[in-house]
Amino acid sequence: MPCNPIVNPSRRTWEGGGGDSSSNSNNLNSNSSVQRRTEIGNRASPSLYSEWQEDQPSNHSIPTTNTTKFPRSIASSTRTERLLRERQLRKNSNISPTGTNSNNGNSAFEDDGDNGANGHMERGDRLPRRDEDDGYSDRPPGATNSKTRQDGRPLKQRLLVVANRLPVSATRKGEDSWSLEISAGGLVSALLGLKQFEAKWIGWAGVNVPDKPGQAALTKALAEKRCIPVFLDEEIVHQYYNGYCNNVLWPLFHYLGLPQEDRLATTRSFQSQFDAYKKANEMFADVVHSHYKEGDVVWCHDYHLMFLPKCLKDRDSNMKVGWFLHTPFPSSEIHRTLPSRSELLRAVLAADLVGFHTYDYARHFVSACTRILGLEGTPEGVEDQGKLTRVAAFPIGIDSERFIKALELPEVKRHIKELKERFSGRKVMLGVDRLDMIKGIPQKILAFEKFLEENEKWRDKVVLVQIAVPTRTDVPEYQKLTSQVHEIVGRINGRFGTLITVPIHHLDRSLDFHALCALYAITDITLVTSLRDGMNLVSYEVVACQNAKKGVLILSEECFVM
Repeated sequence: MPCNPIVNPSRRTWEGGGGDSSSNSNNLNSNSSVQRRTEIGNRASPSLYSEWQEDQPSNHSIPTTNTTKFPRSIASSTRTERLLRERQLRKNSNISPTGTNSNNGNSAFEDDGDNGANGHMERGDRLPRRDEDDGYSDRPPGATNSKTRQDGRPLKQRLLVVANRLPVSATRKGEDSWSLEISAGGLVSALLGLKQFEAKWIGWAGVNVPDKPGQAALTKALAEKRCIPVFLDEEIVHQYYNGYCNNVLWPLFHYLGLPQEDRLATTRSFQSQFDAYKKANEMFADVVHSHYKEGDVVWCHDYHLMFLPKCLKDRDSNMKVGWFLHTPFPSSEIHRTLPSRSELLRAVLAADLVGFHTYDYARHFVSACTRILGLEGTPEGVEDQGKLTRVAAFPIGIDSERFIKALELPEVKRHIKELKERFSGRKVMLGVDRLDMIKGIPQKILAFEKFLEENEKWRDKVVLVQIAVPTRTDVPEYQKLTSQVHEIVGRINGRFGTLITVPIHHLDRSLDFHALCALYAITDITLVTSLRDGMNLVSYEVVACQNAKKGVLILSEECFVM
């Protein structure tokens, strides 16, 4: 039998109820102009307006139309109806006489015109392509791109992936020599399977390179990996990355709240950090614009670059820009506590398409735009003075074939044999996480200690292997977390260990890909214990490597997988 995920079946699809989702879905599907055919759309609420109903008195009667239960200001809005009619006409104009779409793209990120605010990323769901009429272009409906290679094959769509960090780690070997290796991380794992595009990755290399010869040498080395560096100085990195990104946005988006140690000092530092944040985004925009070619799609990633869509649109209003968030997006009441809340929301709304992992996060974003900015929501996203920014849910995945094929490599088979011999006669429990407050590593280890206390017969029959990849090692809170984990592990091993065995094997480092696949393959129980997470990809990787083992996958309530 396949790997058995254990999840909480009672998790709510959205907060506050807001009516019967099945009846709303039926009403919505009766109107072809706003029809939904995606997995999340069929399972969750058909629109992003459910949260609006939370503010209404319990006896408040919400008027209905023949489409769905929307607030009066939305359901009766002539502007919304006009936008939907125009969208349906654009769809019809792209249908050939045979009844099939005249566009030939099959890219996973191109838009078929029927993926709404609660969409699931399926085959055919896609960002607007340069040969499509998507409502933001002056190109005639149905017009196609005739550019081809010299051998007659069509050119691949160019995609510029923009993230805070490049997918490689750079180490300087000399004045003009650099060593590069692939970095670990969920975004890297997800995008390695992106083969439909001619993709280039733009981001910070993670090192300070103040001299021009070093920058030139690193740029040349990264070009071979199809990467383009953005050079940030140490002060910008400190204020932008360690300051505003990791000390303000990241805690807020994970419901940890803003720093409260010294409110006056924190308030004074907010503005300087926010200014550095905007400056860094401008620097990213300069690099993107210098490499942009007409027809490219620019895909911006995560909370580090929330200002980037606006910066790019200011440079070229015709640029196709998407922005995707890899963390939770908090409810509007949490986001409201951020001093720069309005500026960030408007900057993100400059994008053509805004994506989130789950329907809940997309709903929270639309709710923040309507409640904080006073904008109008539509079945497609958020509308501001005639400009529609589409908002949708796109659960991220991995290149599973990469893991499945790796199991057949001699090196991985050798690792598997060694691990089986090492843990012979013992059940292997595995945790693979960044050493982060939201990953629940101390809670996981303490729960394992309680298991050993209550089940004496299992003390020499089970082992917990915890891979804790260090992150943000210069931040005091993370240094405290590392010390706390080390203290707990040492205490448990001293209490339940013997001269030849210990119950916990803890590694403060990442494993190479082959060793990680082997560990996944021999694991009996995988524990993913996130306290608050975006979309955890470890569970996907484990399942891909468990064809022979058929182990068990245990997920916390707050660990989102699809």
